[in-house]
This record gives sequence, C-alpha cells and structure tokens, in this order.
Amino acid sequence: MASSSSVELEAINVVEKELDHVINKFIEIKESATAEINDVATLLEELLRALNKAEQEITRSTINTGTQIDIGDDPKADEADMQVEMECRYQSFTLNILTSPPRLTDSEIAIIIEALQKANKKLQRLSADHRDLHGAVSKVGKVIDRNFISDFTATTRTDTLQDGENMMLLNKVMAKHYCHQGMDDVARLLIEESNMPEDMAREVFESESSFTEIYRIWKAIQQQNLKAALEWTARYSNELIAKNSSLDFMLHRLAFLQIISRGISAQTEAILYARNNFYKFADRFESEIPTLMGCFIYLPLGIENSPYKHLISTDMWTEVSYVFLKDACHTLGISKNSALSVVINAGCAALTPLLAIKQSRQVFNIWRGREELPIEIDLGPEYRYHSIFACPILRKQTTEENPPKKLTCGHVISNDALNTLSNGHILKCPYCPEEQNPEDAVRIHF
Repeated sequence: MASSSSVELEAINVVEKELDHVINKFIEIKESATAEINDVATLLEELLRALNKAEQEITRSTINTGTQIDIGDDPKADEADMQVEMECRYQSFTLNILTSPPRLTDSEIAIIIEALQKANKKLQRLSADHRDLHGAVSKVGKVIDRNFISDFTATTRTDTLQDGENMMLLNKVMAKHYCHQGMDDVARLLIEESNMPEDMAREVFESESSFTEIYRIWKAIQQQNLKAALEWTARYSNELIAKNSSLDFMLHRLAFLQIISRGISAQTEAILYARNNFYKFADRFESEIPTLMGCFIYLPLGIENSPYKHLISTDMWTEVSYVFLKDACHTLGISKNSALSVVINAGCAALTPLLAIKQSRQVFNIWRGREELPIEIDLGPEYRYHSIFACPILRKQTTEENPPKKLTCGHVISNDALNTLSNGHILKCPYCPEEQNPEDAVRIHF
C-alpha cells in the first residue's frame, strides 16, 4: 500500500502543479484584461468626444447658412410676417440637418480611425488570451485523465440491482436518508412513485422518528433558538451526566449569553438565570463559570465590544449544534449519519485498493463468487462497527444463542456454522486447509 500511496501522491502533485499554472494564468489575464478594457474605454471616450465635436460644428455650419431676416428700418414691423419668416427659417434649418452630409475634418477622421484600430487590436489580444486560457484549462482535464482512473466498472457488480427486491431495498435506504435529512416530503414522494409496500414504508418513518426530533432541534439551534434543545437535555439529563457530556452546560451558556447580549437592561434577568442554572455545573466547570460572570463588567459597552465577543460568535452556535447532534444520537443509540451516506463514503474510501486488485480479480478469479473481499481494507476508526458480527458462512448475525467462535487458525465463524462444518472431532477451516478439533474453538466478544 505504501507504493500505491506514493503513486497517488505523485499524481496529485502533477495535477496540483497544472492547476497552479492555470490559476496564475487567470490572475495574469485578469490584470492585463483590466488594463486593456480601461484603454479601450478611454479610446471610445475620445471617439465620442470627437463625434460630439463634429456634430456641434455641423450644427453651427447649418445655422450659419440660414437666411437672414430683414426687418427694415421700421421697428414696428408686422409681427405676423416675422412669425411666418421664423417658421420658414426653422423648416429650412431642419431640412439642412436632415439632408446635409456630415462634414468631418481630416484630423477628426484620423482620431476616429486610430481609436477604432486600437480598440480592435486590444479586443483581438483579449480573444487570444482567452483561447490560451481555454487551452490551459483543457490541459488540466487531460492531466487528470492521465493520472487518475475514471473507469470504475471493475469495482461494481452489475447484477446487484437487477433484482426487484434489491431495488426496493435501495429505495427504502434512500427514503430513510431523506427522512434523516428532514426531507419527509421527498421521502413520501419516492415511496409513492416506487410503489413501496405499506409495511416497508411504515418502517421507514418509524425507524427515523427519533432522528426527526433530533434534526428539528439541531436546525433550531443553528437558528439560535434554544427552547427545544433545553427541554430535550432536561428530559435526558441523567443519560448525559452518565456519558460525561458537556452539552447541557454549553446550551445554558448560550442562553445566558443571549440574555446578557441585550445590554444593561437585561442585567437582573441574566443574574437570575445564572443563579438558577449554573449551580449544578459548579464542580465540572469551575473555571468557565467565573469567565461568564466577567461579562457583567462589559455590559455598558456591549459584549460584542469586549474580550468575550467570541462567546457569541456564529461559530459557537454551529459548534454547539453539532455537539448536540453527536451527543443526542449517542444517547438514543442511533447513527447521526444515514446508512446511505455511510455506505457511499466507505465505498469511496475503498475504491483505491479495489482498483489495485482489479487485475488479480480478472486473471485469477480471486473472489470465487464469494461476498467477502480478498484483502483487508482499512477505512479508519469511524467505519468500524464491531458491536455485531455476521457469520460469513451462514450469512446471518450472531446472537447470544449463536455466538462467534475463533478457530485455532485465527478465522472466526458462528457457533452454528462450527457445528455444521464439523465432522466428529475434525473440523476443516472453510478459509484455509488447516484441520482442527472443533472443541478447541473459543468464544470471542467484540
């Protein structure tokens, strides 16, 4: 496994190096593109000014070519005639605006052409940088394909889900997962569309009913609502004390801080809350409680402006919510993770060693049709569930009446399997060729 790990690390380093190259290119292009876009904007502003100037000159030229009004020497000229003359002049001016071709000077035309040419060159440069970046991103995908395996068909069993009963069991596990996530409406829709039997559907909701309450309280804590959580800890206070849990204190600490955060007006209420609730934690949290009492000094300034501001941070609420989730599930003897998520995560962790034995399976048929793996895969302590033992021979869980037995060769089978396989005083291990006396087998406790 050491060599396999080194190969994986080398592959990760290769991909990481390529990603760093792409990220650096992103940064370079962003900086250059910002400068290029600013230059183009400046050029377009110059072009706009040139066009506005040309328009103003055309307007002035058109006005200057209008007909002069001769009112003579008589200051009392007929106003009606003057109005008619003004209307004629306006119509002539409008006609000149609409029919006269634009007249730009050579310098204005040169400015416009230069601005357009520069803008076009900068846009072409941006387009070339984008193509270069696209090539670098595509190269990352090729490096990943070259260094990692994307085809996992060798680790799958295509016949597993072809059976209708297995498909229904999968639907059941998925429905439980949705209930576990508080998505009961999705679970009901899945049950309805998969035509799940009523007894199986009822089992889904009954088995998840305990976690439904835990999930609801967990969400409430994240929304800074402690009422349901405090009621739950009061109901299971003896169990939490037996497990040496600090959940009850952490919840009361948050409730106290919620009160004292309201300022000087809540001082009396905070004192009463501390007096009524913290006395039972005096032995276990003798250093934390005086720290909380120090918050009273900073009431005029506000806790958010004191050295204790970290106690009312969002991170503190998140931490307490997950402590509640862990301790509540442990108290009720249920898993905080759904069976579906555990199976998927464990399967992902086992992919690498399963792919490593792919060639052996194909050449030597190493599994020989059995359900167990030919090698041990270490999934870490979080995936070790040794409170129960399933006999690999009879494929059923051991009980007090049918306990697990360890053979002299080290393999473990159930007592019923031991009796079935033994022939008088001779027992041949089903996993190795060693023969032994079945009476030498000893009971083991997990």
